[in-house]
Order: sequence, then structure tokens, then C-alpha cells
Amino acid sequence: MRILLFVAAVLLAGCETTPVAPTNEAAHQLAPTGTLRVAVLTSNPIIGTRDAKTGEISGTTVPLVKELAIRAGIEMRLIEYTAIPQLMAHAAVGVWDVAVVAIDPARRNVVDFAPAHLAADGFLTVLVRPDSTDKVMADIDQPGRKIAAVRGAAPLMILERTLKNAKTVAADNEDAAFALMRDGQADGYAQNRFMLRARAKTLPGSRVLDDAFSGLRLAFALPKGRPLALKFVAEYIEEAKASGLVQGAINDAGMKDEVRVAPPDGH
Repeated sequence: MRILLFVAAVLLAGCETTPVAPTNEAAHQLAPTGTLRVAVLTSNPIIGTRDAKTGEISGTTVPLVKELAIRAGIEMRLIEYTAIPQLMAHAAVGVWDVAVVAIDPARRNVVDFAPAHLAADGFLTVLVRPDSTDKVMADIDQPGRKIAAVRGAAPLMILERTLKNAKTVAADNEDAAFALMRDGQADGYAQNRFMLRARAKTLPGSRVLDDAFSGLRLAFALPKGRPLALKFVAEYIEEAKASGLVQGAINDAGMKDEVRVAPPDGH
């Protein structure tokens, strides 16, 4: 009996997994200043939000980076960004160490991506004015038509590769992109469905198109030239997806109806 109990204990111990942790060099690459500087885009509620009263930043990114910092044994500092162009510009000048952004090939010359941890199919689409008769992307993708989106943001970059006839109009931020559509300077405003539904409430009669021009994959991004840190973050993300940590972050942020956990090694 004692032998059987010993064998069972050994087997049970073998089933337990050690949480992913970085080497000293990987931790240094991850946070060269000694503090993990996390860029959080609060203009996209799927990534992060800022409480107007308390100033607290929350959302799907925060619990994941908190655990990441714990694994690396370092302090963490959140840096809020309200526009993606500035966030991406700062990637090349050492302002932040890790961020969550949509995966897009155009960004790979600036950052390296871990496997995607959030995914949504058919998620990027277009909001049109109350007087519009457009119902699907084929209706708006016509010669002479224009669709507004934020400069440097994934919807704009993907639209530019997707559209066959319509043209894009770049705006500095989400408010400006929405205003271009609302004021008739563009025929539509492109973003994810979650954000567009919220915007539609501020313009009675406006509608989100029935279909989409792309899905969405969100991932942790690191500035170029940090291979060991990237390997650690990639391993951590896969573990977080498998353990339920990513799903918990989605649930706590109230996003379970908007996005899902990306499949293993999902890019």
C-alpha cells in the first residue's frame, strides 16, 4: 500500500506544471529599466479602459500584464495611450516595453508579436449615417465612396488592402473619424463592432453594416530586438490561454460576448 501511495504521489507531482518564468537575460530584455512599462490603448475598450472618476486603468490587458510582471519578478507601470499612432511611434524610441495591439503585417517592421490571445471573426466593419442605404460592404465599396478610420490603426490598414473601389480617409483619432462620417465627409466609419455599436447610440438612425471586412487578432507586442523576452512572453501567453487566465480577463472586462480566446499559437 505504501508503495502504491508513493507511486501515486510521484505521478500527481509529475502532472503539476511549473509556471513559465524568464531567465535573467530575458527579464532584462523585457524590462531594461527594471520596471515593466506597459502601454495600454484606452480608446479601444477591448484592450483597456480608464475610469473617468478614479483614473484607474482596467480591461483585458491589465490582469495579464500584472501576472507577467509577477512571473518576471519586476515592478509594473501602466502608460495610457488614447491614440494608436503615438503608441506605435513610441515603440521605436524606448518609451514602453510591452503593449497589446491588433496583429497587422505593416507593424512587424516596428514590433514583434507574441501569439494572439484574443480573437474575433467578422469583427471589423463600418458604421453608416441614418440616410445611408448601404447594408453590406459591397454596397459601400464603390467608386467615389470614402470610409474613415484612424491613422495607423488596424481597421485603416486592413481596409486599404481590402477595398476594391472605395477609398480610405485617415483621421487622427476615433472622434475625428466618427465626425467625418457623421458630417458627410465620408460615407462610413470603420472600427470593431463593439465600438461602433456604442457610437451608433450617439447618432440615432445610424447603422452598423450586416457583414464585415475582416476579423481581429490581438496580441502582446514588444519592440524589435528582444528575442529572449519575446520567447518568454510567447510561452506565458500560451500558458495563460490554456490555464483560463485569458478567459478570466475577458469575463472580468465584460467582453465575453465580443471576443474569445485565440487558439493555441494563434496569429
